Amino acid sequence: MIKIAITGGIGSGKSVVSSVLRLMGIPVYDADSESKSLLVRNKKVKSQLISLLGNEIYDETGALNRSKMSSMIFNDKDLLAKVNAIIHPAVRLDFDEWVKRQKTNVVAFESALVYESNLASYFDGVLMVCAPLETRIERAIQRDSSTRELICSRINNQLPDEVKQELSTWTIYNDDVHAIIPQLRRLLLLIYKK
Repeated sequence: MIKIAITGGIGSGKSVVSSVLRLMGIPVYDADSESKSLLVRNKKVKSQLISLLGNEIYDETGALNRSKMSSMIFNDKDLLAKVNAIIHPAVRLDFDEWVKRQKTNVVAFESALVYESNLASYFDGVLMVCAPLETRIERAIQRDSSTRELICSRINNQLPDEVKQELSTWTIYNDDVHAIIPQLRRLLLLIYKK
């Protein structure tokens, strides 16, 4: 089975590319939504987070207090690294279990943090989704109902797109100039020839 990672900066259109791949018959694991689910349903992850961040990180119903966790780790890179050291291995294990249930020759893993979480070498190739910075900012502002400053801060906390693109195996442009479907068809032809 061929495993590809889909990455790109905030607002690049990773989810759009993932949706098109799903329509083309490629199952896609959404690492962002699955990691949020693991924070609640995985007992080991919950226990480790409580040990690291304290009991108040979960409420009385067992739901994660996301705003509390965010405020604790947002400006503390050391604490963020410790939280990521709990979450990223759990996501990878969950992905491995998910892969076993798939019936296709190609599967994909969507995550903005493929390089930041040192996962690139785990895949047969990494697909970078690119869009102009201003387009990304506008998309993220609209999608998240957020401010320009907050979006720019999030962008600045990610590895620059230029670096990700240089490290990636393939690039898809989601820039309102290049059509996504023909690019993905060409990519799948390359992947299936491997």
